[in-house]
Amino acid sequence: MSEGHLFLFCWNEAEAEEAAKQLRASGWSVDLEWEDGARGSAAVKANPPDAVVFFLNRSPSHSRASAEYLAETKATRDIPLIFVGGDADKVVKTKAKIPTGIFVSLDGFAEILQNWFKR
Repeated sequence: MSEGHLFLFCWNEAEAEEAAKQLRASGWSVDLEWEDGARGSAAVKANPPDAVVFFLNRSPSHSRASAEYLAETKATRDIPLIFVGGDADKVVKTKAKIPTGIFVSLDGFAEILQNWFKR
């Protein structure tokens, strides 16, 4: 049984592919973007996932910009936005811009998916 559909924004291709591989092995359907926030946001809008995941360890400003767009767009604003990892100051900035986001450590990421999105 599939766990659901996730869209990942991770600004490093190898890290994005590895995260997607691990999630797919756990039963998730995963789409991802590592280069273009506008392209990724359009893909989310065209095929809305159960949640959008942003890894904040690289280029957190790109994640914030994409998340802001998704949070403000009627078609996508109800999709949960999950922010994973990142330096404390980057997390604070992101929380200020996206107060409805779900913020977890890399270690807590698997748990939130298992518990919160369990089908």
